[in-house]
Amino acid sequence: MYFRSTHLAVAIAAACSFSNALATELEQLELDAQTVVGHAAALEADSYQSQPSSAATKLDLTPRQTPQSISSISRTQIDDFQLNTINDVLKFTPGITVEKIETDRTYFTARGFDITNFQFDGLGIPFSSGSQSGDVDLAPFERVEVVRGANGLMSGSGNPSATVNFVRKRPTVMPRARIDLTAGSWDKRRVQADVSGALSDQGRIRGRAVYAHENKNSYLDRYAREANVFYGVLEADLSDDRLFALGHTLSRNYADSPLWGALPLFDSLGNKTDLARSTSTATDWSWWDNQEQRTFAELTQRLAHDWQAKGSVTYVKKKSDSQLFYAFGTPDAVTGQGLFGYPSHYAADIHQWIADVSLSGPFSLAGREHEAVLGANWYKSEVAELSRYVPGFFAAVPSEQIFNGDSPKPTLWGSSRGGDYEDRQKSLYSAVRFSLAEDLSLIAGARAIELKTAGLSYGVDRERKDDGILPYAGLVYDLSEQYSVYASYTEIFNPQKEEGAELQRLDPVEGENYELGIKGELLDGKLNVSAALFKTKQSNVAESIGFDAGSGTQIYRGVDFLSEGYELEVSGEVLPGWQVMGGYTYVDIQNADHSHGRPYAPKHQLRASTAYRVPGLEKLKVGANLSWQDDIHRDVSLADGSAGRIEQDDYALLGLMASYEVDPNWTLSANLNNLTDERYISSLYWEQGFYGAPRNASMTLSWHY
Repeated sequence: MYFRSTHLAVAIAAACSFSNALATELEQLELDAQTVVGHAAALEADSYQSQPSSAATKLDLTPRQTPQSISSISRTQIDDFQLNTINDVLKFTPGITVEKIETDRTYFTARGFDITNFQFDGLGIPFSSGSQSGDVDLAPFERVEVVRGANGLMSGSGNPSATVNFVRKRPTVMPRARIDLTAGSWDKRRVQADVSGALSDQGRIRGRAVYAHENKNSYLDRYAREANVFYGVLEADLSDDRLFALGHTLSRNYADSPLWGALPLFDSLGNKTDLARSTSTATDWSWWDNQEQRTFAELTQRLAHDWQAKGSVTYVKKKSDSQLFYAFGTPDAVTGQGLFGYPSHYAADIHQWIADVSLSGPFSLAGREHEAVLGANWYKSEVAELSRYVPGFFAAVPSEQIFNGDSPKPTLWGSSRGGDYEDRQKSLYSAVRFSLAEDLSLIAGARAIELKTAGLSYGVDRERKDDGILPYAGLVYDLSEQYSVYASYTEIFNPQKEEGAELQRLDPVEGENYELGIKGELLDGKLNVSAALFKTKQSNVAESIGFDAGSGTQIYRGVDFLSEGYELEVSGEVLPGWQVMGGYTYVDIQNADHSHGRPYAPKHQLRASTAYRVPGLEKLKVGANLSWQDDIHRDVSLADGSAGRIEQDDYALLGLMASYEVDPNWTLSANLNNLTDERYISSLYWEQGFYGAPRNASMTLSWHY
């Protein structure tokens, strides 16, 4: 696949003409006192430091004021290391594991449990299938925030893993433009353009447009991927106290010969198959197209006494279409044969509506100033799925044919199954930050939710209604001007889509989440540090027990877990010009019998990124990032009924970067990933898996105005 020069030419021409026109128009512009310029300032910050966030409580709090673990991955860090997708970012986020089970489908876990909620500017709903299909390109976003632990207060469900919040880029008043051109290993070609500025004489109407196109092959046999994303947003000051925003994102991921399922990792005797890193079971004819459109509108009204009312509506349309080939089975230890093939034509249409209204502001009580937020949230998700297959699909296929991608494509798709169901949730939430004393604050809140599901999924009635109340409490005490200690508590209520042996949905997960910690702001507030202890009790968590013989549906049982651990994190400027962001996480997950609960999830993790501007050569920036985890395994059953084990030793992925500002408008940078060429299985979330990318490199030329 080749880079399309027309995309580059159009992007450069548009950026230059737009920037020059805006510069002339705004030469004499005087900003009034009401104009918000915070986003422009954020773009100039060369920092890895975590920013104030409302992702945990809907109150705009600094990390030190938030009684939970929270990480922020800045646009600077994203650009330094070319972290162009959410998978790239979360690989280097403390406490997060990217379970890349296939090339185009990923699960994410934190503290050993699935992350099921992506939010955009604080709004989102759980994944319809528990995983992310395709990938999320980060071109439209200023930063990514990760709130670890149960976050039912804001997300509507209390899964004690993490909530990932994408903070969108917003228009700036002064004209800005940037274009990045990247070329790298496996014929990677990427162009990214970002243009922003005022659209009216007084800057009361502002706009921003972002476009990215990426084309690349792969280290995996036959696999290639193309991604396109466009984001446009307008902001208008309807009055001095009223702001309206309207935005739209269109993204598409198209994959040739993607993995559906992965590689067999053990043979009939339990030995490691030890296939080449490039091995793939995808066929020449398979493909997978994932497309998403996301439109949002926001109205913010400033009220008297510094109160604010805000309403937002989001519409999401997702479409997936594919022709895939799934290989399964256990190879014979002598002949290497014993694999089966299953071709499928799968398609899905998902329509989602999300609405949220809130009222927030300060108030006085007992001679002290406090903050409060009160809101209501509603969403609807409609899912239509169709899976077509060939009768008698469980056919033995020679292993060499599977690994060469030569398995024949069906000439006619026969039988079909699918689903058509709807989820609805409505909720009320509130949170209050009480200033109990000069150095003591209490955050108390709750969310009342009602979830209804109706329809059929692969022949199973999904009719169900769940409701509950999720309390939240957090206490923060300032030990000094630099350090605070905190404690937080929340209950867990998480409705599940998984089905039990009777092909009925499991009851919701219930439990409790506790966290204790200390946070600091050091070096004149330029460096954030934190340490946290956490403990989670859960009951009835879905755990796979195989497939139903009649329907082929994966079935689950409810399992109890106790999870305990601790985290250390640092972000910001250690010395002038030296930025760091990273953390260490330890988590121990126990079953009800106190055995190791999830051995495929690492107990120990270290994530770190750093960049340094060389003294005397301030135009030169060098950096490195590190992702390390300890050994993991998965116990399996062999063909003769005996027990086997798949193991992945501990491993570290090391990356390097360097950039040089050629002049005020041009920057040249280089990135090297997996410096030591580590060979590792990307995930043991399933019994199948495949190897992660070997050493690879890229170079980027950036123009900015």
